[in-house]
Amino acid sequence: MLGRKRHPATDAKQVDWELAARAFAKAVHDGDIVNLRFLFGPFTPARATSSERFETEKYAYLLPDEEQERSREFQGVLDLVRSRSVWAHIQNELSMTRPPQLPSELVLALGDNALRQGKYTSAAQAYEMLRIRARMQELVLEAADESLDKGELTKAVRGYVTASGLEYDYAAFPEPLPKTPDYQMRALVLHGDYPVRPEDGLPLQETSHFVMTALGYLLMSSEIAARLERRPEDVRLAVLKELVESVDPAWREFVHRYREALELKREFAERIQRAIDARTAAQGASPRSLAGEIDDTLGADPGRMPVALLGREIEDGEWWQYLKELAFLHPAGILFVSRQFVGEKEIIVPLYREGCPVVHALGLLPGTAP
Repeated sequence: MLGRKRHPATDAKQVDWELAARAFAKAVHDGDIVNLRFLFGPFTPARATSSERFETEKYAYLLPDEEQERSREFQGVLDLVRSRSVWAHIQNELSMTRPPQLPSELVLALGDNALRQGKYTSAAQAYEMLRIRARMQELVLEAADESLDKGELTKAVRGYVTASGLEYDYAAFPEPLPKTPDYQMRALVLHGDYPVRPEDGLPLQETSHFVMTALGYLLMSSEIAARLERRPEDVRLAVLKELVESVDPAWREFVHRYREALELKREFAERIQRAIDARTAAQGASPRSLAGEIDDTLGADPGRMPVALLGREIEDGEWWQYLKELAFLHPAGILFVSRQFVGEKEIIVPLYREGCPVVHALGLLPGTAP
């Protein structure tokens, strides 16, 4: 009949509030902002108006396992969820049809847990919801500075990396979002201009400038890197070494490939020189250009250098494809390569500045420890 309000069948659903409490506790304990938001969403099994149920297998991921439930940390979070004010807030929000307002106590605890577990995107979102992200980031940076003052290098670098993970992109669409590692795009920016002169290449920068460029790139923030600018050069170099190995646990694999690429480059240079010498000795004997003779001497061999650097071949791969893939696998690796034309083909080649302490510290050269 017109005018009669029809109640959906799901009104009869009974929510298992014990399971709901454990689900909320798990999301907070795991530092999982996505799951916490879902539990407050319109189709959550925690709502009596939803047909979804915690008891079904597809929602098993929302509930803690036996080992997690036995942990003291989880029990502490569960007690927080069950506290009178928080539980009343949860049930009130689940009864409303408007966008939910998450309990600040749970959001703060979630952010702290996410930060401890290295889930920086989740932590940044939680702190941003509470409008304390910038302050938390500054506290982390201050603690990192103090650790560096004490000579606690590993702890300091962990702090700088953590603070970097709390960066926020306010220009993101359709809403501000946490910044995520974008080494591939940053690598293209660093190598965006073809070096007009060899000394214009990124790896040939003066040591102090190179180290700051590398720190800004790896920390994804020139502002955070600037905190290290006044430190002695040996300290900045030590931070960079620790940072490279922190960002790339497989750095040693790249070191071996880099040395292989250096050897290829040395062989090519020697063959080019032999072609030049032979041309000089037989000057006027051949109408062919020197460039043509060099191409014949090298053939397709120069293309082996980017393959050696990356560790695999990209079919018909351009220099920027190799660069992006290298930045994804070994972010710091792109700091020690340069663009170069060989004939009509542009490739990336290994390049470093003689006497640069960075390449020695990172073990990139034969005879140095990787």
